[in-house]
Amino acid sequence: MRADSSTDAPASAELPAPAAPPALRLAIVGAGPAGLSLALQAARALPEARITVFDARAADTDISGDARTLALSQGTVQELGRIGVWEAIERSGRQAPIREVHVSQQQPTVLWPGPQQPEVRISAAEQGVPQLGAVVGYGTLVAPLQAAWQDAVARDEHRLAMRFGTPVKGLKPTAEGVEVDADIAECHDLVVVAEGGVFAHQPKLHWPEGLSRDYEQTAWVGQVLLEDSTEAGSVEGTAYERFTPSGPAALLPLPRGEVVAGGAQGRRAALVWCVQRDDDPVADLDEAQRLTLLNTIFHPRVGRILQTSPLKAFPLGLNAHRRLVSDGAVVRIGNAAQTLHPVAGQGFNLAMRDVHELLAALQAETWQPQVDADVGGRVHSQVQRALARFERKRQPDRLALLATTDFLARSFTWPAPILATARGLGLGVVQQLGPLKRLVARSMMFGWR
Repeated sequence: MRADSSTDAPASAELPAPAAPPALRLAIVGAGPAGLSLALQAARALPEARITVFDARAADTDISGDARTLALSQGTVQELGRIGVWEAIERSGRQAPIREVHVSQQQPTVLWPGPQQPEVRISAAEQGVPQLGAVVGYGTLVAPLQAAWQDAVARDEHRLAMRFGTPVKGLKPTAEGVEVDADIAECHDLVVVAEGGVFAHQPKLHWPEGLSRDYEQTAWVGQVLLEDSTEAGSVEGTAYERFTPSGPAALLPLPRGEVVAGGAQGRRAALVWCVQRDDDPVADLDEAQRLTLLNTIFHPRVGRILQTSPLKAFPLGLNAHRRLVSDGAVVRIGNAAQTLHPVAGQGFNLAMRDVHELLAALQAETWQPQVDADVGGRVHSQVQRALARFERKRQPDRLALLATTDFLARSFTWPAPILATARGLGLGVVQQLGPLKRLVARSMMFGWR
C-alpha cells in the first residue's frame, strides 16, 4: 500500500543554511553617530566579518528630536555621503552648510599695525569647495544612521546584529580576543568602544593612563535668533568664533526657524558661550540680561541678536587616553578616547577620522573564515598588526588637535594683555600668510594628515 505522499517531507525541503564562519568578530559598543558610522562602513569594507552593535538605550527610544548641535567638517560630510545617509539629511532640511568661518577677538591687539583689528576669514569659495562643513542636530544625524544600520541588519541577519537595551558591563581581555560582558559573556576578536559621554559624566578614575584636566570653565549652550540684515561683506552660512576675556564664544549657522516655541521665525544660530566657572557673567542673569550681554560680545558682522532660547550649562574639561588601543584588542574612538574643549568644534570629526583609518588598517589584512585549529592565534595576530598600523596613522592628527584645543582652553587663564596681544597677532599672521591659511583650512576640513 502506497503511503500518501502529501504527508511526506519533500526531498528538497529548504532548511536554513548554516552561517559561514566569520573571518573577524567585531563588537561595537555604542550606537551613537561614531558607532553607527563605523558599523555601516565596516559592513561594506569587511564583508566576511560578523558585526554586533551594543547600546543601552531601548529600541523604541525616539532620538530624532535630540537638538544637540554637531559641527561637521567637510571630510565628515563626505564620509556620510559615502555611507549613503547624507542625502537623507539634506532632504530633511535640518542641516545648514558652513560656507565661511570668521574668527576674531573682543580685546584690541595693541601692537597690530593698521586701522582694523586682526581677524581670520576662511571661505569655501577661496578653498575651492562647495562648503567647509555643515551643522546638524544630534538626532538629525543619528536617526538616518540608525535606520540604515537596522536595514542592513534585516538584509544580513546572519552576519550583522543590533543589540538595543543591552549595556556592556565589562570587557575582559583573553589570549585570543576580548570577552564582552553583556548579560552573557560573548567572545569577539576586536571591540571598538564608541560610547564616551561628556566630560561631567567621566570620572577621573576611568583615565588612569591618560590626561585629565578640569578647565574650570562652563559652556552655556542654546540657540539665538539673528536679524536678517547684516554688515556688508557677510556671507550666509558663516560660523563665528569670538575670543572674549572670559572665554571663546561661537555661533554656528542653523536652518531658518524659531528658537522658542511659538516665537518668531528667522535666521538662527547655535550658541556655545564659554566662561570661567569662578567668574561666570552668565549664571545670575535672566534671559533679557543675557541677550543684552551677548550683543556686546560678537563681531559687528554677526548683526543684532534678537532672541535667545533657554541656555543649558555644561562643565568643560579634558579627558584623554594616551593610546587609542589598549587591553590587547580594545579600541576607543570619539569621546571614549578623548573629550575636548569645544573651542575647535572637532570632537565628532576626530572620531570619523578614527573610523576611516581603523577600517583602512583592517582592510589591509587578508581575512579568512575561522575554520582551522590555530585560527585564534592567527586572527589575533592579524588584529594586532592592524591596530598597530591604525594607531601609528592616527596619533599625529589626534595629538595635534589635543594640544591645540588644550592650549587655547588654558590660554584664557593668562594675564589679559599678554593673551590679547599674542592671540591677536596670531590671527593676523594666519590671515596674511596664504599658505598658512590654506593649511589651517585643510586641517579644519580634513584633519592634520
